[in-house]
Amino acid sequence: MKKYSIEIKWALRFTLLTLAWSIGEKAIGLHDVHIENYGLCSLLFVFPAFLFFYLALAEKKKYFYHNSITWQQGFICGAVISLIIAVLNPITQLVIYKSISPTFFDTIIAYKVKHGMSLKTVQEVFNLKSYIIQTTLSNLSYGFVTGALVSVFIRNKKE
Repeated sequence: MKKYSIEIKWALRFTLLTLAWSIGEKAIGLHDVHIENYGLCSLLFVFPAFLFFYLALAEKKKYFYHNSITWQQGFICGAVISLIIAVLNPITQLVIYKSISPTFFDTIIAYKVKHGMSLKTVQEVFNLKSYIIQTTLSNLSYGFVTGALVSVFIRNKKE
C-alpha cells in the first residue's frame, strides 16, 4: 500500500478537483442558464488535469525514485492514478448529478431537443448511467495518455 501512497493521494486530490470544477461550472451557470457553453468550457478541464498529473509524477520521481525516473516508471504511476480515479468515478458522478447539479440532465436534454436532436437520442446520451460509463472510460484513456505525455517530460533515466 505504501508503494502506491502517492498515487492514491493524487487520485483523491483529482477527485476533489473534479467536484470543485463541477461546483464552479454550476456556479457560473454552465449547468443551466449558459448550458450552450457547457461542452466547450468543460474542455478547459484539460489544463488543471495535466497540471495535477505533472505534480503527481514529479512527486513520485522526487520521493519514491530519488529524482531518477524512467518513462516506464512515470507511465505506470500515471496509469495507477488513472485506475484509482476510474474506480472513484461512479461516486464522483453520483455526487455531481444528485447533489451539486440535480437538474443538469433535464436542462441539457431540453436544450438539445430545442436545437434539433431527437428526444430518444438525447435521453440515451444524457443520463447518469451513460455519464458514469462515458466518464469512467474517458478518465482511463485520457489518464493513460496524460501519464505517458508527462512521463516524457519528467524522465531523466533511459530505460
